[in-house]
Amino acid sequence: MMHRYQIQANLRVRDMPFLMGQGLYIDSDKLKSEDKIAEVIRHGTLSIGFIGLAEALTALIGSHQAQSAEAQALGLETITFMRKMVDHFADQYDLNFTLLATPAEGLSGRFVKIDRGLYGEIAGVTDKDYYTNSFHVPVNCETSSFNKMALEAPYHALTNAGHISYVELDAPPINNLEAYETLVRYMASVGIGYGGINFPIDECPVCGNHGVIEGNCPVCGSAEIRRIRRITGYLSTVDRFNDAKQQELRDRRPHASLSPL
Repeated sequence: MMHRYQIQANLRVRDMPFLMGQGLYIDSDKLKSEDKIAEVIRHGTLSIGFIGLAEALTALIGSHQAQSAEAQALGLETITFMRKMVDHFADQYDLNFTLLATPAEGLSGRFVKIDRGLYGEIAGVTDKDYYTNSFHVPVNCETSSFNKMALEAPYHALTNAGHISYVELDAPPINNLEAYETLVRYMASVGIGYGGINFPIDECPVCGNHGVIEGNCPVCGSAEIRRIRRITGYLSTVDRFNDAKQQELRDRRPHASLSPL
């Protein structure tokens, strides 16, 4: 990362006219075309991301963070160590090193293929086509919304480059807004920095019917259904996700219980 940073720092304003010309970095407006950008991009961040904590715990002790208190303790110890390391790098280099909880859209599938080739198929680790997003509880784990948030919340304080936690509902909560508000308030109370509530959004572009549509549209019979889901922090139609993320979507189980811990 430092090698990459040093290459970028030796670029000049003329090499990155839009980035430097829009005032996105502090003091970039003071630079001239031939000036190097080193003193400006030091205000940016150098983020180290991670995925697959659940699989790492399974490989180490046979359970992930939602399956045992031992796994949760080891998970927090692991990510705390990583945060201390990036803080150490920040002090050592006087740069903004940070720790990122990332879904790693491309690497999520690529890393599994590499590891499966090296170590074979390991139950709960390399027996699927993706690694779990950052510190998340695995998507196929049957647990309540509240329990998932309580387990993931402590990691938010450790990942200062960004994080997200979400719960998965099997239908839009439009008729149960009180429960929706209760869940949002619970997220805030346990320390969720960025929380999302996912539910299926299906639309028929022919007649405009929307909701949860199984198969063809029940109103007009059209098979052209737009299925919109959140996978990596943003909404998109299912067909735009790569193979690894599409399998993750198929594996997801709704966190249907909206009862407190």
